[in-house]
Amino acid sequence: MPHSSLLLSLLLIGFNGAAPARASDASGSTLYNACIGCHGTQAEGNPSLQAPALAGLNAGYLSRQLEHFKAGRRGGDPTDNIAAPMRAMAASLVDEQAVQAVSTYLASLPLPAITPSLSGNAAQGSRLYQAKCGACHGGKGEGNPAMNTPRLRQQHDSYLQRQVVHFRQGLRGSDPTDRYGKQMKMMAASVNDAELLDVLAYVSSLSQP
Repeated sequence: MPHSSLLLSLLLIGFNGAAPARASDASGSTLYNACIGCHGTQAEGNPSLQAPALAGLNAGYLSRQLEHFKAGRRGGDPTDNIAAPMRAMAASLVDEQAVQAVSTYLASLPLPAITPSLSGNAAQGSRLYQAKCGACHGGKGEGNPAMNTPRLRQQHDSYLQRQVVHFRQGLRGSDPTDRYGKQMKMMAASVNDAELLDVLAYVSSLSQP
């Protein structure tokens, strides 16, 4: 079975036959149970399933991404086999309260331990990061809720790499109503593949003790 089909099957197993989840029916932790198969018991993510870490991300950012999936602003491109299954997950959260409940729960979880999987020049990456990314994502990759930017440290480098590539390709950030995605699409085009590896090496170094 192709990798993308396996991922879709795992997600559908979690949702098949399940009633749509409302915040009035369950807490955020209960709602998250449907996500554990891909994102892990502590929302630490799973690179082998190309599932990002969600623990400790800003609740506003998480809510916005879930709403983007629900509306098709993200995962709507038929060639994006990885993001498309997330639309089914997001659709199961049928009201705003459910979205907020699971987002608030995820934001409350401790940041996960991350093992880097890519190689690059962290010193060069530091210079590139501060010049191109730090103003929005914070000098230490901590994110900035006031600017609607997510935390980058304590995230799987392979996931971050894939998202930058998706922004470049227009698989993400191309919807005219995705204001912040359009900004990131422009920034993604400003680094080449080698520079991206260096930036990711720097971001990964911020996650290490």
